[in-house]
Amino acid sequence: MSDIDRYGVLLAAHGERGGGADNASVERLAAELGRRGLAADIAFGFVKGAPTIAQAVKALTTPRIIVYPLFFSDGYFTKIRLPQLLAEAGLPDAKRSVTILPPLGLDPGLAALVAANAARTMRNNGYAERQTGVVLLAHGSTKDTASRRATDGLAERLRALQRFSAVRSAFLEEEPALESAIERMPGPTVVIGLFAGQGLHGAEDVPRLIAGLRRPDVAFAGNVGTWDIADAVAEAVRRVDCARSSCASRAPSSC
Repeated sequence: MSDIDRYGVLLAAHGERGGGADNASVERLAAELGRRGLAADIAFGFVKGAPTIAQAVKALTTPRIIVYPLFFSDGYFTKIRLPQLLAEAGLPDAKRSVTILPPLGLDPGLAALVAANAARTMRNNGYAERQTGVVLLAHGSTKDTASRRATDGLAERLRALQRFSAVRSAFLEEEPALESAIERMPGPTVVIGLFAGQGLHGAEDVPRLIAGLRRPDVAFAGNVGTWDIADAVAEAVRRVDCARSSCASRAPSSC
């Protein structure tokens, strides 16, 4: 049995509601990873929606399952609810092990991905990078600091790249709100939605808030979960597989 035959990948997402309840981006991601031959089996499931996490687990027959959470912070859903749902689906068991990776929002490659898409939006709008700021718009929560910590951490990594005039965080459910963050930006600004799909927040709240700014120098680069994130997910899966397989003894470039 080859290394790839030993594991399957489960993409775990919250599941969208509103905005057409479009979970198509997760399905497209699974299809692309399958096309690349990343793992023996690839499935996707939702905490709220269909297919459920339990249904996705049934589609995986490999002895190892690597779970990639399509969430933007390591909060309640990734720390508590997702492990609960996996346990209810019977994982891990005597024949199958489970590895839950850090969520998309904490992926070490996310800053480069966001920077590249922000820069592309700037070019498309005629903005110069060094004179343009970036605002990361996330959900936020008054009950849990996970969303703020993840968003602020990503903002700090973007600042370290020294490509943009400023980088700030904004939230839907806590301060600073988008309007407040934009007021503090010195010039043209690109907004990045830290959402997994085109649901209530990604497709409705974010565009509505941006339109309400009435600022022609504010452009929206889209929601990260709807971008092409296959490279980031594949790299994260290969990284953990390398750490647990014979790949650990090979040259890094072969992993």
